[in-house]
Amino acid sequence: MSLKSYSRARAVHVMLVYTGGCNGCDIEIVNCILSPKYDAEQYKVFLTWNPREADVLVVTGPVTKLNEQPLREIYKAIPEPKAVVAAGACALMGGVYKNIHGDIPSEEIMGPVDNIIPVDAKVPGCAVRPEDILSGVVAALPKLLDAK
Repeated sequence: MSLKSYSRARAVHVMLVYTGGCNGCDIEIVNCILSPKYDAEQYKVFLTWNPREADVLVVTGPVTKLNEQPLREIYKAIPEPKAVVAAGACALMGGVYKNIHGDIPSEEIMGPVDNIIPVDAKVPGCAVRPEDILSGVVAALPKLLDAK
């Protein structure tokens, strides 16, 4: 067993992708993984910026036209098994950025995350609470653990 596969089997690597919005959810997610209060790293949950190292993709914000294709490419680059968590009202339904006429998407908002890539866990909120983010990642873990 290589060092890379050994490490991957014993830790959860989370990649955060921002697809538009206000960055409120991103701040809370980084807070819950890196801050001493929540310290998810003590449970071997690590933040990565490399899709080839990621197990869980956490997506925040409404998916803008500019970010749609990069999101698809990042999703494809993450090795199997992988899980996706949509975090925040914008990622789940467009939040304050969706068209005021209801469910009709605007030209720049391509829709919620599950219109673009499959989503395994949804975390509501604006901005999401760190406890809920950790719960969302835990909810996505069975998909990873069953495949390993």
